[in-house]
Amino acid sequence: MTRPRLGGDRGSVVAEFAVALPAVVLVLVVGIGALAAGSRHVRLQDAVADAARLSARGEPAGRVHAAVSAAVPGATVEIAERGDLVCVTASTPSLLGMRITADGCALAGGL
Repeated sequence: MTRPRLGGDRGSVVAEFAVALPAVVLVLVVGIGALAAGSRHVRLQDAVADAARLSARGEPAGRVHAAVSAAVPGATVEIAERGDLVCVTASTPSLLGMRITADGCALAGGL
């Protein structure tokens, strides 16, 4: 008959799991946050491109702001003319306190 060793491996799996779990959760949270930020950036870029075309056709600024806000709620919008171009810049908060910014331009008087 063998006697159990003192300080054996009993309970080591639970201890290792308790140490690894916060790291796994942190990686998952950062990964999901990055995917959400990427998705929000794509929506914002698409909305800014549409808004630049609207503004270049002579639509009122309220309509341009509404187009961006409909796609990305809470976004701030700036419209500027740069020579023959009408440019729209929008930004919105993202997870972890970062801001996402997108810029789009269209030829003024565009079709």
